[in-house]
Amino acid sequence: MPLPVGINPEEIIKAIAVEKDVDGFHPQSVGNLLIGNPGFVSCTPQGVMEILDYYHIETAGMHAVIIGRSNIVGKPMASLLMQKGRDATVTICHSRTKDLPSITRQADILIAAIGKPHFVTSDMVKDDAVVIDVGINRIEDASRKRGYRLVGDVDYEQVAPHCNAITPVPGGVGVMTIAMLMKNTMQAAKQFASKEVK
Repeated sequence: MPLPVGINPEEIIKAIAVEKDVDGFHPQSVGNLLIGNPGFVSCTPQGVMEILDYYHIETAGMHAVIIGRSNIVGKPMASLLMQKGRDATVTICHSRTKDLPSITRQADILIAAIGKPHFVTSDMVKDDAVVIDVGINRIEDASRKRGYRLVGDVDYEQVAPHCNAITPVPGGVGVMTIAMLMKNTMQAAKQFASKEVK
């Protein structure tokens, strides 16, 4: 995705066998995630959780604010953070959220996933927050060979001095998304192999 115009992505996703849904997009996979059952988890949110775990960032009792409500990142991210054992209090913000900065400034953990370059500025982040930048945006840059460079949804240079931790773009969540896709693919292969043996 995105698929060519005229192709309904929902129908394509439903046609994928759940046991091969390594992206974690199938409605059954999403349902399993929501209620805390085992299954494939959307790769980007899973990658964010791996980052939080690796750096020993506590989620229990923390206020996590997610900017973006997509089915691929925002909603599954919220589900993961509020599961038992993670125990974050989660707020999801979107294009209709009123006074967004007043909400984002409450975040102990702020996750930006909206696809708008440098949208999150320092006035939107409280001191010592953890900021996870999921966005990958191309902006024109004549000094680069390709004529563009990649930036996140967060204005890294402006926000980083105020944070306890922040992910870069590129080189942060995007790398983990690929790693989690490989992890899910290995899980699918092992599950298939165990059925073959029986």
